[in-house]
Amino acid sequence: MLSTPTIHHESFPKKIIGHSFHELDTIDSTNSYAMQKVQEKMAEHGTVYFAYHQTSGKGTRGKGWESKSGENITISMVIDVKLLAIPQQFYFSAAIALALFDFFLKYAGKGISIKWPNDIYFNDSKAAGILIENSIYGNQWQWAVVGIGININQLDFGNDVPNAISLAQITQQQYDVLQLAKELCNYVEKRYQELQSLRFEKILKDYNDNLYKKNMQVKLKQDNVTFECIIDGVASNGDLMVTNGLQSTFTFGEVIWEIPKIK
Repeated sequence: MLSTPTIHHESFPKKIIGHSFHELDTIDSTNSYAMQKVQEKMAEHGTVYFAYHQTSGKGTRGKGWESKSGENITISMVIDVKLLAIPQQFYFSAAIALALFDFFLKYAGKGISIKWPNDIYFNDSKAAGILIENSIYGNQWQWAVVGIGININQLDFGNDVPNAISLAQITQQQYDVLQLAKELCNYVEKRYQELQSLRFEKILKDYNDNLYKKNMQVKLKQDNVTFECIIDGVASNGDLMVTNGLQSTFTFGEVIWEIPKIK
């Protein structure tokens, strides 16, 4: 059972992402909490849960997400995805990644890119991550819980995450984390509206135009074998397209990036 944290409620225009914005003092995971609310039918589209402190934050591929209390954005958004078919999941993932890209572009400027599938990088350092968990009934994709972790004011990440970077480190400024979290909702809403308008080609183009290491040579690892290739782009189904003599495609989880650690 999840503990019940203190919630401070604020109202925004209904049906806009962030119209119901909940501040959680301490929670194990905003995604777990949000998904529980979805299952209990206690969360509607646009409900957002923001945590000052997570004790068991979730990252992709079963990894944790470490964040110092009160210094970063740790947030989960409940989004209605009934307008999309299950095979269109990547368009949604790309739209969320683009919302974070748009957000970072305003504050950090050049050097921001989207590392496949949906991390936000500044040069070769990770600034933000996304974890999307879905609620599917039968053949209908109904809800997505979008967990977002953004490094904002944290200055020390320790040796366990040598390639992490925060907005404060990029810009040499400190920020109001709660204010930025609310602003982020507006960026997600804008990209969600593109999905509602079925502007899939634009979303995919914007994603590929800002793809990390596109048209550059990188090292990837598959089954403990490291190889070099050129990043060509990402297909509409979310597969990574590369050239290594011949063109190959990889689904998420099939390959791991080999990025030099930054000391």
